[in-house]
Amino acid sequence: MPWDFWLIFLALGVLLPWRGRVRMKKLLAMPHVSLMERLVLYASTIAFQWLAVAVVSWRVWARGYTASQLGLVFHDGPKLLLVGIVGGSVIATLQWLNLRRVGRIPVESRGTVQDIADRILPQSAVELPPYFALALTAGLCEEFLYRGFAMAALARAGLSVWLVILVSSVLFGLAHSYQGRGGMVITFIVGLVLGASRLTYNSLVPAVFWHSAVDVVAGVAARRFLTRNQGPLP
Repeated sequence: MPWDFWLIFLALGVLLPWRGRVRMKKLLAMPHVSLMERLVLYASTIAFQWLAVAVVSWRVWARGYTASQLGLVFHDGPKLLLVGIVGGSVIATLQWLNLRRVGRIPVESRGTVQDIADRILPQSAVELPPYFALALTAGLCEEFLYRGFAMAALARAGLSVWLVILVSSVLFGLAHSYQGRGGMVITFIVGLVLGASRLTYNSLVPAVFWHSAVDVVAGVAARRFLTRNQGPLP
């Protein structure tokens, strides 16, 4: 594997998880995160992710990777759209039901989930549009980085198909380690599903739909189920 790819994997596996944990630690130390601070968080994350995609894109094209190898193809468009929409709807429904379940738990018993929701998920209608932009950015950028670049580079390095999915999912889970051990494990499992979709359809399109659906629903459901000023839902 070329030296620049090793640096990218170092960033994905070490630097990005470290940055996320440090940032979350600072947020959790704050008694309150204001609307403006959340908007700045969304904007800076969007900018950072697109910058990361730009750098990685530069290196993969320089190394001769094709759009097909990276999953950047839209062959059999109607089928990919159908799979993306139906799968996204199923995943969104499961996410909604899970957050509703959490919302039924007394606030003081929700632990880290509630603390993170208070700080990074939208608390008002004003925050929803920029949060949706962030959710779509994550769906596009993270799928390119983990299911596009990482899987293509690992496959060219000679790893078996399922080991490629496993390693890329581990990296994906580590990137979300700021959510705690439980969040990291769940994200790893989601990464396995998204990696399998990349393998099955030879395209990032379904994974982008599914990933974005999870994040969009998290923002909408958080305002309904994870606010501290409401009691458990009936």
